Amino acid sequence: MNRPGMQFGATVALALIIVAPVLAAGPFPTAKFPLAKVRFEQNATDGDVEVVFEVTGRSDGLKSLKIQSPDGRTVADFAAHADGSTLGIRQFVFESPEPTDIAGLKAAYPEGEYTFMGTTIGGTALHGQATLSHALPATTTFGHPEAEADNVAIRDLVITWTPTEDSVAYVVELEEEGSDASLKATLPGSATSFAVPNGFLRLGTEYKLSIGTVSAAGNASFVETSFTTTAAE
Repeated sequence: MNRPGMQFGATVALALIIVAPVLAAGPFPTAKFPLAKVRFEQNATDGDVEVVFEVTGRSDGLKSLKIQSPDGRTVADFAAHADGSTLGIRQFVFESPEPTDIAGLKAAYPEGEYTFMGTTIGGTALHGQATLSHALPATTTFGHPEAEADNVAIRDLVITWTPTEDSVAYVVELEEEGSDASLKATLPGSATSFAVPNGFLRLGTEYKLSIGTVSAAGNASFVETSFTTTAAE
């Protein structure tokens, strides 16, 4: 009569050994966000600064996302419908207001490590960290075309700028005024020019040109100008 009892006790003990690690691991797997970034960005021409957050989830979309500042305040808090019927959101870009009060913006978004937490529609918990620095890279100056230039040729246009010592990359943005036509190129820190593809520019049209310098911390400083193309070839 004692032997069956001993066998039953051994079976229970074995079950506990197997189950305990599963309970300790939690109900859902965890992973890192494919992309979680924060940066300080200024438009030196307009004299304003903003903070930009970029977050990319996994293929099944995010059901929830929360971003916390270094002092524990919630910066962003997103939630999709609880039943998953909206499929979640995969990619986010959050931009703060652009005040000219830079000191106030720095106080609202202090330097340090920001924490990203989220859950996918499939139940995977995601996490990540990104460090914000307030140091902005030096701005560049326009080479060709000159600021506010007129009669710019629509073919074989090469945009040039003055290099800066602390830039690891340059961002060139070109927008046609009054339309949705635009192009954007990110170039290495060794670049000092960008060739506009022939066929993009139109005769007698005004374009806004922005060139940004990018620091190793990911912060960016943009300068802007405009130019007008020649009315006839």
